[in-house]
Amino acid sequence: MKIHKSAEDYLEMILMLKEEKGEVRSIDIAARLNVTKPSVSYAMKHLRENGYIEMDKDSLITLTAAGMQIAQKIYTRHKVIRQFLMQIGVNEADAGADACEIEHVISPATFEAILGQLRP
Repeated sequence: MKIHKSAEDYLEMILMLKEEKGEVRSIDIAARLNVTKPSVSYAMKHLRENGYIEMDKDSLITLTAAGMQIAQKIYTRHKVIRQFLMQIGVNEADAGADACEIEHVISPATFEAILGQLRP
């Protein structure tokens, strides 16, 4: 199933926050993505309805297996692309910002070629 860039960004951020903090709340997502709490609530509703996340009684957000698969794919792409851009001389800030955009549109073949350049 094809999901939108914004949904991928939310799933990726949930994974990143889970790794950093151990738990994820909507307020943390809003702060990190610089969006409003109502925007996060709307997105979480749709992600939950599509089976990508679950929320418990304390409003803690967890990724389902399907959500984790997408989040890991996007986060891995982000890290690899960022590393590649920095390796070819792009400064860290620009590499991170560019990776955020490229991670959503890069073809599998191009991503594999980049991976090949990073392997020893």
